[in-house]
Amino acid sequence: MARAADSTLMFREAAEAGDVVARQFARNRDAVEALCADLRRAPPPFAVTCARGSSDHAATYAKYLFETQLGIVTASASPSVGSVYGATPALRGALYVVISQSGKSPDLLRNAQAAREAGARVVALVNVEDSPLARMADTVLPLHAGAERSVAATKSYLASLAAILQLGACWKGAPPLLGALDALPDALRVAWECDWSPLVKGLQDARNLFVLGRGLGLAAAQEAALKFKETCGLHAEAFSSAEVRHGPMALVGPGFPVLAFALPDETGAGTRALAGEFRARGAPTWIAGDGAGAGELPLAPAPHPACAPLLVVQSFYRAINALALRRGFDPDVPPHLNKVTETV
Repeated sequence: MARAADSTLMFREAAEAGDVVARQFARNRDAVEALCADLRRAPPPFAVTCARGSSDHAATYAKYLFETQLGIVTASASPSVGSVYGATPALRGALYVVISQSGKSPDLLRNAQAAREAGARVVALVNVEDSPLARMADTVLPLHAGAERSVAATKSYLASLAAILQLGACWKGAPPLLGALDALPDALRVAWECDWSPLVKGLQDARNLFVLGRGLGLAAAQEAALKFKETCGLHAEAFSSAEVRHGPMALVGPGFPVLAFALPDETGAGTRALAGEFRARGAPTWIAGDGAGAGELPLAPAPHPACAPLLVVQSFYRAINALALRRGFDPDVPPHLNKVTETV
C-alpha cells in the first residue's frame, strides 16, 4: 500500500512555514530594527555571507536581495579559506552574515571568529538559539522554526529566507517591501495549496534534470536541485537561465527534463523564453509562473517580487515530498545523510 503524502515529517514540517514566518517576524522585530538602525548609522562597505548546504542557497538569496534593494555588494565566503587554509580576509567594517540551522559546524565557527577578529560585524541566522554560533555572534536573529526532524530541511530554509527578507526590508525602510512582510505568511499558506501534480507525474521515471532560475530566483533553483538529489535520487543541477547558455544547454533535448522558475520580476520573461526554446527542442519542460499556459505550474501571488522565491519553494516542497514517495524513497531519511552535518 502506497504511503500517504501527508504522513511524512517533511510534509508536516514544510506545511508549518506560514506559521513559522509569522512567529519569526513578530519575535525578531525589535532585534532587526535595532540592527538596521546601527547599519544605517554606520553603513558597512560590503556584506559577506558564510554558509553551507541549504543555508548557502539562502545566502544566494541574500546576495541578490541586498544588491538589488540596498546596493550593498555582497560576496559569499568560502568556509575552507579560514578553516582549512587558515587565511583571514580583510573584513574591517563589513557585515558578516552566517547562516546555519544547528550553529555548531566547526568551519562556520572558525570563520565567524576570524571575521570578528578582523573587525566585521557578525550576524547569525540560526535555529538553535543557544548554539556556539549564537554565543559568538554580535547579533543573533533566531529562525524560530522549532524542531525539524526530517533530514531534508524545509521550514528552516524558508525561515532563513524570511529572516534575510525582514532584515533587508527594515534596512531599506521602503513601504512596499515592509508591507509585504505582513502578507507573506498567508501567501505561504496559499503557495502550499498550489497543485504541482503534473511535475510529480512527469518526473516519476526521470534520471537527470536542469532547474533554472535567475537573480532572486537562483536560490530557489539551487534549493530545488538539492532536494531532487537528496530526497528522490534524481540527479538535478541548478543553473542561472543566463549561465545555462554557456555550454550546459547542449544537453537539453528529448528526454532531458527542465524545471524553470519564471518569477514575477525583471528575470521572468527571459527565463520563460528560454524554457520555451527547450520545449521546442522536445525537452519535457515545466514553468512555475502564472499557471496559464500548457505545462505551467501555478505560482501563488507574491505581495512583492522579493517574496516570490519563498512562495515557489513552498509549492515545490509539497511536490517533491510526493515525488519522493512516488519514486520509492523516504524523504525523511535520505540514504547516507544526517540531519546535522559538521564540516571542518
